[in-house]
Amino acid sequence: MKRSFATSARLALCSTGLVVGLCGAAAAQSANHGSEQMHKSMMSGMQHMQGMKMTGDTDKDFAMMMKMHHQQALDMAKAQIAHGKSPEMKAMAEKMIKDQSKEIAQLDAWLQKNK
Repeated sequence: MKRSFATSARLALCSTGLVVGLCGAAAAQSANHGSEQMHKSMMSGMQHMQGMKMTGDTDKDFAMMMKMHHQQALDMAKAQIAHGKSPEMKAMAEKMIKDQSKEIAQLDAWLQKNK
């Protein structure tokens, strides 16, 4: 994760307690960045699913769309882990990454067998 010099400077000042007002701004900027990442992931995933050419085979279409949907969830979970504050939400995001990565692999295997 790259941080701008200004963000790094604010965080450094916050950790030393030198600047009180900038601490909240740095935290808000990081939180906003995570929310922006999740929103971009959602919008990108929706665009990919809407742009997918349907095969007419319900099973294949389901597998392809679910794979896209799960990838979108992985991207959102990674943003949560990087920017979220709640240990409970971070744990849930980690579980989602584990579970949905496994399901993506299962969908890939099914798609390979059913070309």
